[in-house]
Order: sequence, then structure tokens, then C-alpha cells
Amino acid sequence: MKSEAKVKSEAYSDSNVKLITKTAIMAALVFLATYVIKIPSPNGYTHLGDCLIFVAVLILGSRRGALAGGLGAALADLMGGYAQWVLPSFFIKGIMALIMGAVTYKIFPKLRFGWLIGALVGGVVQIALYTLVKIPMYGLPYAITRLPGLVLQTIFGVIIAAVIIAVLNESRLIKKLREV
Repeated sequence: MKSEAKVKSEAYSDSNVKLITKTAIMAALVFLATYVIKIPSPNGYTHLGDCLIFVAVLILGSRRGALAGGLGAALADLMGGYAQWVLPSFFIKGIMALIMGAVTYKIFPKLRFGWLIGALVGGVVQIALYTLVKIPMYGLPYAITRLPGLVLQTIFGVIIAAVIIAVLNESRLIKKLREV
């Protein structure tokens, strides 16, 4: 049996502090990209938070990327005056990230652009889940009219994530950021 001091020292190890810090930083970046960077669209606005969720999964892995994405998106909804979306966004963005991670790391672990397939699959699931949540909240016609905005947001998120990831890969930063 481990001593209490040993357990406490493991709980506060440098690697745990680094993981917590990276997760918090990615959550803050998702928040900023969602809350601050708003692109007007016919359905309201679209944001760049999704691209940073995709980057978070590549840097932090599935679970921590999901946590960072869910927290950042939920906080942006809370601060932006969309309190009714805090819980749906937390879970939907988290599920999107988990699906991306599963496709990237479990189904296509050796495929160079497996993350791209994962981001697309996760994005499609996100579109479906947000639409399903909107139906009881606002009705089917509203949910359907918001589909183009969700699709546009997801496409922009994947494209911008591809650019960011290409730069991080080229500069070898993504490998360093993955290190604990």
C-alpha cells in the first residue's frame, strides 16, 4: 500500500501540473476563439472555437481535448449570454472531441491525416446533436434553418485547424506540445 506522502507527491508531479496547465490553456483558447472571434452569418454568427478543439485533441489526446473543448465552449456560452446552451455545448463539444480522438487514435492511428477524418466525423456528429437539441427548444423549422450555419462553422473549423496543424507540424511544435 502506498504511503499518503507518496500519493500526494504523485498527485502533484510535474507531469500532472503540465497536463492540467495545457488543458486549462487550451480551454481558454477555445473560449477566446468562440467568444471573441465571431464571424457574422445569415443564421447569426459562426466562430473559430471548433478549430481549436480539433487542435486540442491532437495536443492533449481525446479525453483532455474533450474536457478543454467542452469547458471553453460552455464558458463562452455562459459569458456570451447563452446560458441555455452551457450544458448542451459542454457535452456536444466534448462528444465531438471524443469522436475525433477515437477515429484518430484508435481507427486510423498510423494514417497521416487520420485526424482530418476524425475531425470531419466529429463535426458531423456535432451538427446532428446541436440540431437534435434545437428541436425541443425552438422547434423543427428553426433547427433546420440553422443547419447551414452549423455546417459552415464546422467546415471553417476543419480548414483553419488544418492550417494551424500544418504550421505546428512543420515547426515540430506539435510534437513538443504533446510531451508531458
